[in-house]
Amino acid sequence: MPSYLFWLFATIMLIGAVAVIAFRNPVSSALAMVTSFVGLAALFIGLSAFFVGVIQILVYSGAIMVLFLFIIMLLDLKDEKRRSDSLAPLAAGLVLVAVFFIQLVGVLSHKLPNQTAPLLDKAALAAAAEGYMGGKEGEKKVPTKISTSLEAGQLPDVHIIGHTLFTQYNLPLQILGVLLLVSTVGVVTLCRKSAANG
Repeated sequence: MPSYLFWLFATIMLIGAVAVIAFRNPVSSALAMVTSFVGLAALFIGLSAFFVGVIQILVYSGAIMVLFLFIIMLLDLKDEKRRSDSLAPLAAGLVLVAVFFIQLVGVLSHKLPNQTAPLLDKAALAAAAEGYMGGKEGEKKVPTKISTSLEAGQLPDVHIIGHTLFTQYNLPLQILGVLLLVSTVGVVTLCRKSAANG
């Protein structure tokens, strides 16, 4: 990624992050967070992490922020009222910024070695392809898209992530979906009760 594109997307991300805490309207803050997510996704794509960048847009900027906006609008949140001026929150915020800045300078001052990704070992990939063959026990193994790609010396990372997610982690994924559904139903129920009382 050219340096000017890096600085452009990094600036967009930082402006969006600052706007999240600067805006007093919750909807404006949520939309500013979407802007920050888009800048972060562009940085991921610039690092050749295309899958992570696309997921950043689809999952965070799309699904999760739409859910946030939906809940904010259901709760009918008003602009935050300005609190009484107190030095304690300001001092705590300045301390956190100073600590973060010191940590950032410490990390950036150490030169990292120029690491490159290791070359794919075709023999190891072919051996791993056996674990992704389809078919029931006792029957002839049927090649799948993952095993075919591995035998060809390619690494189908997106397919492997999906296979792992829906086989080894299927139950936690379903539990997470149910939790999101229950929380959304709870917000709708609370809003209806408050509207009926009002």
